[in-house]
Amino acid sequence: MRLTVEGAATRLEGPLLFLRRTVDAGLGDAVEVRGADGRTRLGRVAALDADAMTIEVLESTSGLSLAGTVVRFIGEPLSFGLAPSILGRVFNGVGQPIDGGPPVAARERYPIDGLPINPVARASPRDFIETGITTLDLMNSLVRGQKLPLFSGGGLPHDRLAVEIAGHARLRGAAARDEAFAIVFAGIGVPWESAEYFRRSLEQGGALERTALFLNLASDSSTQRLLTPRYALTAAEYLAFVEGRHVLAILTDMTNYAEALREVSSSKGEVPSRKGFPGYMYSDLATLFERAGCLRGMGGTLTQLSILTMPADDIGHPIPDLTGYITEGQIVLSRDLDRRGVYPPVNVLPSLSRLMKDGIGAKYTHADHPALSAQLYAAYARAVQARVLASVVGEEGLGDTDRRYLAFGTAFERTLVSQTGARTLEESMDLGWALLTGLPRTELTRLSDAQIAAHAGGGEAGSGG
Repeated sequence: MRLTVEGAATRLEGPLLFLRRTVDAGLGDAVEVRGADGRTRLGRVAALDADAMTIEVLESTSGLSLAGTVVRFIGEPLSFGLAPSILGRVFNGVGQPIDGGPPVAARERYPIDGLPINPVARASPRDFIETGITTLDLMNSLVRGQKLPLFSGGGLPHDRLAVEIAGHARLRGAAARDEAFAIVFAGIGVPWESAEYFRRSLEQGGALERTALFLNLASDSSTQRLLTPRYALTAAEYLAFVEGRHVLAILTDMTNYAEALREVSSSKGEVPSRKGFPGYMYSDLATLFERAGCLRGMGGTLTQLSILTMPADDIGHPIPDLTGYITEGQIVLSRDLDRRGVYPPVNVLPSLSRLMKDGIGAKYTHADHPALSAQLYAAYARAVQARVLASVVGEEGLGDTDRRYLAFGTAFERTLVSQTGARTLEESMDLGWALLTGLPRTELTRLSDAQIAAHAGGGEAGSGG
């Protein structure tokens, strides 16, 4: 039932419109706000009490005044009209096409807050997604149905990395059909230049045709920023659980989302928690991240790769801290590697994919993949320790084995971490095996004798050292 209210506005503060409560409405219900300027703006009910209600206006409130403001209550939550034709389209933060094409001929409409999922219906994530990035595929494998964040910092090349993953990500094996895989890419609070970079790169790389692109600009309303990931994930859920596709949802930058959450919370007068963020930020983020997964009896899966920039590179900041509690690992970018010209500057030691063991091995990738990854981790950790020792006693004061680890660490960063184009998993594994031939055979404790003989048995590694 649609109701129209006029003359009830009492205050306008940023993107929030405060009304006297004269009608019954539900929390989260959609509204249309028409100002004296004749322009209609989309909004939703953000807060309710006995005497007042707060409306989040999802578009610019410039030109909106209290006098003459009319609010029309739709009587249902915000929803998104969806069809398979959303692939190849570009939308703004609230699901409106901005690519010059026609409106989406919707087959279904779904609430943007998602449909409730029975935890018993969830299946354990399995199967490997190849991203073309060696430090992910070989060292921190992404598994279908996983939620894996990427922790970056201001000025680091996470936008470039996100576009490359979107362009190169693919399924392997029997599931590797073009129509079975789709990308949902959401830019949240990004500058216009970044939005154009996303659009242009995906189009030129040929990935846009399998992608639904959502772009929320930094100049857009902060309340709209709160809805962008919800519209994007609603599209991803439709493609995964209705159309049966395997969907990779890339969300960047979740820090902009959290900052908008803090801004809107402060405007509502809510009591702040750590660093001014609302105390419910953990549960709010969980409502987004937990929309990833696999469901029993469903052919599709929804995988999330969420990118956030750590303020002041502080991994203990509330945003990455709470994100790490919800998600299944993290990929960490290193400013030091970036300064040394290593791209992508992924620091593999603090990075972790908790579900990697469930998506690699003989059934999903290669039988030697787990052992090779473990050996490379161990060797690189030892190389970092050798660097610390060398900074104290000098390289000439190190033993032969430690000097070999120093050389391994440099080669690991320059040839395996650093890359200029996409690599298949097989190419990444070949690089890993080649690096291990530079270490004494007695140091390869994570490999079996058969693996050493087959892949790392020649040269110095085979001589024992």
